Amino acid sequence: MTAVELALLMPIILAVALLIVQVALWFHGRQVAEAAAREGARVARSAPFDSGDWEGAATAKATDIVRAIGPRLLSGATATTSEQEPDERFVTVTGSAVQVIPLLPDLTFTITATAGGPVECFRPDDGGEDCG
Repeated sequence: MTAVELALLMPIILAVALLIVQVALWFHGRQVAEAAAREGARVARSAPFDSGDWEGAATAKATDIVRAIGPRLLSGATATTSEQEPDERFVTVTGSAVQVIPLLPDLTFTITATAGGPVECFRPDDGGEDCG
C-alpha cells in the first residue's frame, strides 16, 4: 500500500520541486537583467549630449555585466538603447531564463528589464551655459 501511495505522490512532489527551482532561476535571471540594465543606463546617462557613441558604451557595459554576473542564468541576452526627447536615455536587457522543467520544451521564460532616466547635466556655479 505504501509503495502505491509513493508511486502516485512522487511525480507530484517532483513537479512541485522543479517548479520551485524554475521560479528561483527566473527570479535570479530577472535580477541579473535589472542589474545589467541599470549599469548600462548609468553609462548612457553620464555621457554628454554631443557624444556620438553612448549607445555602444551602454550596450557594452550591460553585456559585460550579464557576462560577469550570470552568463548561464540569462541565455541569449541582448542589450538595446533608446532615447526619448528631450533628454532621457534608456537601456533594455532581454534574455531567457534557464529552463529546468523538461516536459515543457515550448515554454520560454523571457525576461526583459529596462532602466534609464534623464541625462546628467553639470552646469557651472555662475549659472552659465546649459547642456542642451
